[in-house]
Amino acid sequence: MKRHFGRLARKNVKLAKGKWAGELSSHQLQVLGSLTENYGFAVALSDLLLLDGGWYVTHAGLLRLAARSRCNSIRVEQVRHFCDPVAGRWVFKATVYKSPSSKGFVGYGDADPTNTSPLVRGAEMRVAETRAVNRALRKAYGIGLCSVEELGSLSRSTGRTTADERSPKPYRQNGSSNGQPRLRDRLCVLIRQHGLDPTLVKAYAADFCGTPTLKDASRESVESFISHLSTGAKENRDGLLCKLNSYAQPAEVKR
Repeated sequence: MKRHFGRLARKNVKLAKGKWAGELSSHQLQVLGSLTENYGFAVALSDLLLLDGGWYVTHAGLLRLAARSRCNSIRVEQVRHFCDPVAGRWVFKATVYKSPSSKGFVGYGDADPTNTSPLVRGAEMRVAETRAVNRALRKAYGIGLCSVEELGSLSRSTGRTTADERSPKPYRQNGSSNGQPRLRDRLCVLIRQHGLDPTLVKAYAADFCGTPTLKDASRESVESFISHLSTGAKENRDGLLCKLNSYAQPAEVKR
């Protein structure tokens, strides 16, 4: 197993240098190597993502780790007295049992419109469940990395809201608003997570927004496209790939 993880670590480093060219430091590569050798995470399967200079594990990566480790079971239950369906607030408790005799590792996950991205508005219950499972798995297997799904819309803010932050902010195409991740970053995460062609995605986005190029589109249109792309990638990836391929430029026929 160690020999296999050693080969995987070298493969991960090579893939990471291609995916995040210019963003990786020697320290980040060392961390990637350690994560691979300790947990068997694979960059090719999007088990890990590099965001703002830091490594984050994904829900899929944690589930694959649990399967490799022969996790006995995961129990998830709603913490009803903290839930408010009308307000869109949900809290779940997840318990991971690594073996039949395990006492269980517990993790809680909460989600509501204030700590989730507009992309998942209306799906707070599923986000809360995923966060609970992620935290329980991270605790069970000793993973200090935060998971991507645990990031909230205010994850980049300091936690304090100033008068300036509460006031309306001017539109900036790739800027952040109210502490939310930049649109470009959110789109890049989707592209990397689902293995999509960036050029085709940009062409599809411009067509979707009704503008010559993506940079000419309004923030609202881009947010709508990102939500549409995320849904398509999760629910009908084959259909999405077919749609993207329709934007491929046909090869020039030589006469």
